[in-house]
Amino acid sequence: MATKRQRGNRWEFIVRRKRLLEKPYYLTFDSEKEGDAYVEKLEALLDRGIVPEELSLKKPNAKVVKDLIKNYLVNVSIKTDEHKLLVLISAFMGDKRLTELNYDWAEKWVQDMKRIKGLKPGTIRHYVGAMARCMDWGKRKGLILDSPLRDLPRGYASYTDADALYSEKKIDGVRDRRLESNEEANIRAVMNGEKPEDSLRPLSLYYQGAIECVFDLAVETAMRLREIYTLELAQVSLKKRTIFLEKTKNGSKRQVPLSSVAMAVLKKYLSQVRDGDRGMGEFKHEGGWLFPWWDGDADSKALKKITSRISRQYSRVFAAAGCSDLRFHDLRHEATSRFFERTEMSDIEIAKITGHSDSRILVRYANLRASDLARKLW
Repeated sequence: MATKRQRGNRWEFIVRRKRLLEKPYYLTFDSEKEGDAYVEKLEALLDRGIVPEELSLKKPNAKVVKDLIKNYLVNVSIKTDEHKLLVLISAFMGDKRLTELNYDWAEKWVQDMKRIKGLKPGTIRHYVGAMARCMDWGKRKGLILDSPLRDLPRGYASYTDADALYSEKKIDGVRDRRLESNEEANIRAVMNGEKPEDSLRPLSLYYQGAIECVFDLAVETAMRLREIYTLELAQVSLKKRTIFLEKTKNGSKRQVPLSSVAMAVLKKYLSQVRDGDRGMGEFKHEGGWLFPWWDGDADSKALKKITSRISRQYSRVFAAAGCSDLRFHDLRHEATSRFFERTEMSDIEIAKITGHSDSRILVRYANLRASDLARKLW
């Protein structure tokens, strides 16, 4: 049994196991209750002959959060977005000792994300989910005793009245921006070189043919901007009417079928590159890339820079077409909506095309098939 004593305002616990621990292990807690709870779990592991890494003298580096995250990232394959979140977590709480990761810490962390950082509930859930999975792994490996984030109550990320005293209440918002009836025609006119209203001259677009092709692919396939501009020629099979994505935002592979419209768009673009039309004269698929902006540098900063540059091009186009509030990513929502409106594919089939990892996300599109549901009523 561990011994304990009060030292000032804190409690010190001493854990001894002759055949497991080379020397006594000292732990300090703010309260006796907190220490009792931690030591109870610790001794349960020691009774089974398991020595958590944080107590092992042979592995002194696994004592703080950044070590836990580092071990997790090295040993477990996770999604790119989750990897980024854990890197951020490691940056701002990496030096926190693993023994301090209790329920009070979990509750305080969520509270700070609301009251200090003012994050939306959805963002908070992403952070907590990423760290919880990391801690679950650490618990299974004996690196930590508990995963207290799993004990957070339902609705923990929602703002309370108490939170509102420190920061404006945030709610999860779903962006439902779609193309209006005349907006798509106006956008195509601007990309085609027609002079926008209230403008003295047409918009100058570098790589005009590529700009048009990427827009069409987004509307026809629901592919993300980065998924499109990083395509290699080898990933496009006109014979099979398919684009094969090696690695997507979710870290998985997927095959995107091509509609007859998408097929025509790609064939037209390839001929433009071959003939040097529509501003494509300087580009000849160097490096085997389908589009001219990316050179294969997978560094996150390089990709962000390219994404930003291309997005600015489309922002100029959309503004000139009279829809300045439209974002390129809205085209993915537009394409997904059209799959529901214009096809009889199931939700699962559509999710396979769009790459939504959780088909429940597509529930928001169910209203687009209200007439189909009505036909099933008596």
